[in-house]
Amino acid sequence: MMIRPTMRFMLSDPAHCIALGFGTGLAPVAPGTVGTLLAYPLYYVLAKWVSAYEMFGIIAAFFLLGVWACERTGRAMGIADHSGMVWDEVVAMMLILLVIPAETGWWVAAFFLFRIFDVLKPPPIRHFDQTIKGGFGVMFDDLLAAFYTLLFLAIFKRLFL
Repeated sequence: MMIRPTMRFMLSDPAHCIALGFGTGLAPVAPGTVGTLLAYPLYYVLAKWVSAYEMFGIIAAFFLLGVWACERTGRAMGIADHSGMVWDEVVAMMLILLVIPAETGWWVAAFFLFRIFDVLKPPPIRHFDQTIKGGFGVMFDDLLAAFYTLLFLAIFKRLFL
């Protein structure tokens, strides 16, 4: 049985709160996009306090936390990768922000590219999305979308800047 996430559901378990992006996954339209936006203030605030190496460690810890939270929440909701589970977008976008220049143009381009790759799931993202299940699968396909985003931006920078 699939459960539509509500505020009550989210607050019933810390894993649900994390997987649902602290409420951003409850957005009635485009929860993945809203969840992706959460990465920006989260990254910005943390980056004021920690080094790039420490930020990488935090992002790695967030990834592992997401594997647990998405596994637990997916089981509770009856669907392994419910669209309301957006922690995968948050973590992947934070990784992108760590690598690219902290400039508005780069951040805007990264946002749109990541959303395109996350939604369209070009090969091999779609393959992994369909074959790797559970919390790890939920988190992993967004890392691939982050890789595509970074690759595209690196090629753009090399060719045009």
